[in-house]
Amino acid sequence: MTAGPSKKRQRVQHSACTSRHSSVIPTIDCSSLPDKSSTEVSKKPLNLYRNSSFSSIDAFNDASTADILLRLYLEVTPFDSSDSEFLASSDIQIYLHSHVLRRSKYFSALLSDRWQPQKDDDSSPLRLGFGVPAAHGSMDNHLAVLELLYVDDMTEAIDSAKTALDLLPVALKFLFEDCVKSCVRFLEAVPWTDEEEKRVMNLIPFLQEEESRELLSRVSPGRNDSCEEMLQGLILAAIHNYPNMAFVKAFVAKLLKDFSSKESAKRVLKRAFETSLKVVKESLEEYSSPNFRGDHNETEAIQRLNLHTAMTNAKHLSWLVERMIELRVADVAVVEWSEQASFTADLQRAFRDDAWRGIVPGFPSVLLRCTSKLANAVAAGTILATKQVRKKLVKHWLPVLLVSKDHSPLLSGNKNLCMELEETFLRIISTLPLSDAQELLQQCLSFTRNVDDCPHLFKAFNTWFRRAMHPPQPEKL
Repeated sequence: MTAGPSKKRQRVQHSACTSRHSSVIPTIDCSSLPDKSSTEVSKKPLNLYRNSSFSSIDAFNDASTADILLRLYLEVTPFDSSDSEFLASSDIQIYLHSHVLRRSKYFSALLSDRWQPQKDDDSSPLRLGFGVPAAHGSMDNHLAVLELLYVDDMTEAIDSAKTALDLLPVALKFLFEDCVKSCVRFLEAVPWTDEEEKRVMNLIPFLQEEESRELLSRVSPGRNDSCEEMLQGLILAAIHNYPNMAFVKAFVAKLLKDFSSKESAKRVLKRAFETSLKVVKESLEEYSSPNFRGDHNETEAIQRLNLHTAMTNAKHLSWLVERMIELRVADVAVVEWSEQASFTADLQRAFRDDAWRGIVPGFPSVLLRCTSKLANAVAAGTILATKQVRKKLVKHWLPVLLVSKDHSPLLSGNKNLCMELEETFLRIISTLPLSDAQELLQQCLSFTRNVDDCPHLFKAFNTWFRRAMHPPQPEKL
């Protein structure tokens, strides 16, 4: 007996030729079935379009032409908690036709000569019994699939993901390939709820490889780095492509915060940070050391473009720094920011030139906000930076703060930013060896505005002098 081609996986957990799953093996019985234990199907057949050669003649559950009488009964286990009324009402007889049932490879094998018993009366239907799992809806699903044997066009019956998922396990048991294909095709084309997705994944092992390929493609990334690629695209879109940028940035920020892989988010943010920083540095270098010839108007236009490019990408840096600090992955940004000796020298030269003020007056403030965010994270211990990183962060960016205060009209009015960064630098200096602190503190004298307005500076110097004048005695330690 051949029950169809070999499958990728064992599709059905029962067959007509094994006793492992006796609960689902139909019983072939030529005797009468007890009337008290079963009822004929009284429900109306599904209103489906029938256009097959066999269904145009024979009807589902037509006792006058049927040659098969199938009894569906619920299988009950000792652990089943279903109520007795539900079990008693779910024992059904259905009149079917053998030539229709053969659309199912399962019934085709069952009805082969090998399995059919000899009957005394050829006019009476062959009686079969089939056990159905004792679950609510199980009987209806089996009846629906049996009725679909009588139709070619199943589109009216399979009209939701839930219906397809209810019918597919039964179609797989019956080896009803047309129904399996219709259910799978529907599931390929429609959205799933989270619960429906779980049900689909539970059925995947029972599908052939070509049947499951499209379903799996929805939940299986094509490449190992697809998540990082998606994050990278979202970040670039947030900072470059949308006019309503604030809402898009807020959305992407939440996605990053909720993302399950911290290391992946760190790699993506690091690449975006390095890219934006590179653009800022290159644009400023072009502005500070122009390498082109042309008339005055052309030169001015190119210089404006360089400054605007630097300003735009500096804003991107500020947003990226916030995200990195929020995810506690800003250690790489701090290290990179502390290594910018050449960049900070270019900034000092550029800010001493009056030309930029009318083009990007807020440029120093944006860069110093980035510096302040990173320095605050270091001082607070959110980022654990090495001694050398802490020293270089202050050494390279303190002069930028001082020059900006003297030459930036917007920054001179933003006392809160200046005061915050001054205090943060002083806190970081207090973590350094006395010799390094001595070198850097002397550059902080420009913090003074008047004697009564710089308590943070007095505190820093008093702390340094106390430590220098009263070092710990080894014998007292």
